[in-house]
Amino acid sequence: MTVAAVLVAAVLVAYAACLGMVGSRMLGRARWTGRAPLLAIVVYLAAGWSVIAAVGLAGLTLAVHATALGGGLSHLIGACVLRLRAAYGTPGGATVAGLGLTLAGAVAARTAFTATTYLRVTGRQALRHAQTARLVGQPAPALGAVLVEHAQPAAYCVAGRHPTVILTTGAVQALDPGQLDAVLAHERAHLAGRHHRLVAVARIGRQVLPFLPLMRDAEQQVARLVELHADDAATRACDPRLLATALVLLATAASPASALAAGATDSVQRIHRLLGPAKPLGRARRQLLRATAAALALTPVLSLRRATTSAGLAWARCAASAASTAGTGLASAGPICGTKAPGGAWSRRGRGVLGHRIVSCQGAAQRAQPFEGA
Repeated sequence: MTVAAVLVAAVLVAYAACLGMVGSRMLGRARWTGRAPLLAIVVYLAAGWSVIAAVGLAGLTLAVHATALGGGLSHLIGACVLRLRAAYGTPGGATVAGLGLTLAGAVAARTAFTATTYLRVTGRQALRHAQTARLVGQPAPALGAVLVEHAQPAAYCVAGRHPTVILTTGAVQALDPGQLDAVLAHERAHLAGRHHRLVAVARIGRQVLPFLPLMRDAEQQVARLVELHADDAATRACDPRLLATALVLLATAASPASALAAGATDSVQRIHRLLGPAKPLGRARRQLLRATAAALALTPVLSLRRATTSAGLAWARCAASAASTAGTGLASAGPICGTKAPGGAWSRRGRGVLGHRIVSCQGAAQRAQPFEGA
């Protein structure tokens, strides 16, 4: 069973390595991402976190028999107990289990620590920045924003406990009313779409596995794609040319690290996209991309499940052979737990913690005490 677990883990690691290395190139060459930015974000995040899940499941498979992962919680707990007992009786078992526990624990601990630290730090920064802006600025109910006195034109939003759109007086002076409405619509789209959370998920994934190109590209591409998605949302309520002109005026403005600014990312590309929008993706292609994202998210689990089924069948055959051998050896000593099937094989009673039927002969063996005194 150790061989089966190693094979399952190897498949998961190979999947993670291939997707982590090749996936960035394939997605980087795709031309449809600018035409469907939200779908592209979903695909990038599904691919990145699929890699993390595959690595974690590979370690868990080595630590616990693969068949237990395909069963219920009771099977998993029982397998853990048997794994600890059998690890020291199987050549190399303790080493394999130790490597698996180390890998799975490292992935889980790094993910939890990175997510907790990042969310806590960015949440504090966003809250502090929003509170400071409200203190030094003046609320502008007509604009739905906080107006801060500063000569440099800037517009950005800060999410968190107190979502806030912040404008400088320089932006109000530089933009005409139509351009200002377009910029505000862009910033409100960030808050309504929870774009800060999407960026956070991508950045956490990159910090968990920073050496994989896919994770690094996912962080950069998600930050770019949320801007495109906010542009699309803003152009539904205003003229794209007004937003493009506003981007030109705001392109040089700086924004805090925890904020999303209207003119912060790929302004030239966004301006060309606003002035010459591409044809939206068709319905069939969108459905295909949704299916692709779902497949990426489920591939590690489905691969583990399929390998579990194969390993379970092999284990069942081994158990049947062992039961037949045990039945032949104990036949002269007394009754055993099982009956002879028409085909000649011994039927088995009981269900093991690994989810397969096994021979239950402990009581009979104790009563018969075979071969002693023969």
